[in-house]
Amino acid sequence: MVDCTELADRYIAVWNEADAARRRALIARTFTEDVRYLDPLMAAEAPAGIDRLIAGVHDRFPGHRFRRTGGVDFHHDRLRFRWELAPAGGPVFAAGTDFAIIAEDGRISAVTGFLDQAPTAG
Repeated sequence: MVDCTELADRYIAVWNEADAARRRALIARTFTEDVRYLDPLMAAEAPAGIDRLIAGVHDRFPGHRFRRTGGVDFHHDRLRFRWELAPAGGPVFAAGTDFAIIAEDGRISAVTGFLDQAPTAG
C-alpha cells in the first residue's frame, strides 16, 4: 500500500533539493526508470531528464521553494495534489496541480502538471 501523502511530500522534496547528489538519490527512490513528466512549460523523460529539469528550475529561480498545499487525493493508481512556488518569505510566484501515476513498486511513473497560477516573465 502506498502512503500517498508521503509520496507527494517526497515528490516536493525532490523539487526542493539543491544538492545534486542528494536530489538524484531522491529521484531514484521516487520515480521509475521510464518516468515521463509533462507540464505546459517543460517536459522530461527518465530520471536523468527529471534531474536536468529540476536543476534548471533551481538555476532560474534561486531561493524559491515548493510546498504542497491542501490534501492529497488518491484512487487506484492515481495521485493528485496542489503546490505553490515562492521565494522565502515572499509571495506565491506560481501554483499548480499535479497528477501522477503510481507504478506497482510505489514509485511515480508519470506526472502531468497543470499551472493554476503561471510564473511571470523574468
